[in-house]
Amino acid sequence: MGKWADELTTKGPGMEMKLYRTGDQEKVATYPEMSDEALPVVLIVDDDERCRRLIQDFFKMTKQPCKGAANAAEALALLSQGDIDLVVSDIKMDGKDGVELMQETHQDYPHIPFIIMTGYASEYSYEAIIEAGASDFIAKPFSLGELKAKICRIQREQNTLQRLQLTLKKVKRFFENTVGALSYSLEKRDLYTAGHQQRVGPLACAIAEELGLPEERIEVLRLAALVHDIGKLGVPADILTKPGKLTDLEMGLIKQHCQVGFDILKNIEFPWPLAEMVYQHHERMNGSGYPQGLSGSKILLEARILAVADVVEAMSSHRPYRPALECKEAVAEISQNRGILYDGQVVDACLKLFHGQGFTFA
Repeated sequence: MGKWADELTTKGPGMEMKLYRTGDQEKVATYPEMSDEALPVVLIVDDDERCRRLIQDFFKMTKQPCKGAANAAEALALLSQGDIDLVVSDIKMDGKDGVELMQETHQDYPHIPFIIMTGYASEYSYEAIIEAGASDFIAKPFSLGELKAKICRIQREQNTLQRLQLTLKKVKRFFENTVGALSYSLEKRDLYTAGHQQRVGPLACAIAEELGLPEERIEVLRLAALVHDIGKLGVPADILTKPGKLTDLEMGLIKQHCQVGFDILKNIEFPWPLAEMVYQHHERMNGSGYPQGLSGSKILLEARILAVADVVEAMSSHRPYRPALECKEAVAEISQNRGILYDGQVVDACLKLFHGQGFTFA
């Protein structure tokens, strides 16, 4: 908004741009020619055509890809085409103002940064504009070099964020591969329980979804389920495959698998309490479980979920000492011990899956 004088000259390998409002001290910026490699496509939104055109002309001369819109409606139409990387918008415009445009855009395109510009800087605070969702704020009159520098800074930040996200994906994949290798090691050793950990995972995750846990916690729970019995690597194979009833001594060795599993996993720097989930998956709500005898809320919610999923799957599957039981017997076990051995909300979620949603093990 406001009256603008425009003057564009070139000097040798660089460019000099003057952009200022009539009556104000002119501001001059010299910006060198830049390669158009990987430059973001910028949308200039301003109902002052001369201002908009001047910025677009400057960007074209600096090989900065750009488009122009006279109002929010035009801007939203261009954004819907999917090739806009950054928006520079005036605040005061006919129809939706710049902040309203930004907030509506972020509903559908939250990754697109906004630079808000205005000729009425005294009416707006930098903090309020940033808090509303802008990446930066610039007051008219401004140096076009300053605007270009802000865009370059935001682009660098976006590139850095993308690299961090890529690194995070690689780290996550490394964790998953590590967990998968550990799970495979156990199942190659104990053929009778082959697939047990993989089958516990989907049930545990389904229970967690029913309870409304966020996606990131459900993903960690899935990984924990894949290795919840990894400590059985420390149990003699003849005990794991014994067809008859275990002695007290043998049962004591079996119970050590929670501690052994914790000792194996605690040395891997997972960014979540995965080792503790494995450590606690045989704890019970009334404190009768092992290895620590924890009770109630002292047990991690993920471990309480694992406990229910583990029992239901184990009872429904073949074991050396007994044939597979019917699923209804496993469901009866958790129902009868709801709130005693097993968390009541977890049991309710599990029952809903089997009775209301027809959950079955693959």
